[in-house]
Amino acid sequence: MAEEERGICVRDVAAKDFIEAYAEHLKNSDKFELPVWADLVKTGTFKELAPYGDDWYYIRAASIARRVYLKPGVGVGHLRRWYGGSYRNGVRHQHFCKANSGIIRSVLIQLENMKVTEPTENGGRRMTRVGQQDLDRIANAVFNEGEEE
Repeated sequence: MAEEERGICVRDVAAKDFIEAYAEHLKNSDKFELPVWADLVKTGTFKELAPYGDDWYYIRAASIARRVYLKPGVGVGHLRRWYGGSYRNGVRHQHFCKANSGIIRSVLIQLENMKVTEPTENGGRRMTRVGQQDLDRIANAVFNEGEEE
């Protein structure tokens, strides 16, 4: 008996490969725009410099979309904790610090305008049917590309 074909979803693909592919998709999309402040802003108060790469905003957006796909109902506060890091105080003790909420909020608003995410009743975000199909299609392409190699 033939083995059943099952759909490939985002969980079946390595995070790094999926985020790279979805970031490239967002970069080529005319609906997702890079803000004018993207080259000036830091990703958190615990960082000293802004990100070096030109595509960092698309990579962060792809990562946020993957996070919303895997954990429906997450909001800006949860994502701030997820992308946070250690604030190093020189010779003093280091403490955890949350990430910049403006970047996360602008990404979520753009994904909502693209009909990839939608707000939930409790204030978080979840994937729409169209957004889930879009992410699964890209995950399937990444999975098939990995099998060919």
